[in-house]
Amino acid sequence: MANKPSDKTELTKNCRGFCVFINTLCEGSTPSVRDGGGKPFIFATEVEAQREIADCMMTRLQEFIDGEDRGFDDAITTEEYVVEVEVLPDGSVKVID
Repeated sequence: MANKPSDKTELTKNCRGFCVFINTLCEGSTPSVRDGGGKPFIFATEVEAQREIADCMMTRLQEFIDGEDRGFDDAITTEEYVVEVEVLPDGSVKVID
């Protein structure tokens, strides 16, 4: 998930919302959905963020069904998760505990 989905509502700075995160070896926990400028994409609701994950899973499953180069385990496994965040003035995010 490199860029933000065009049909989602992006929130402005200095607000709270939800990000899709993934754990990486090099950077640890990091937002995985980003806007056109490379900033984390902020979803207005937790459900919108969850639907983004589900949409990506459906794409991977369809690729498996269509015989594309995608294994079954890869198609049914997701490592993404939703986190509530606060958007900071520079566009970065702070996880809300």
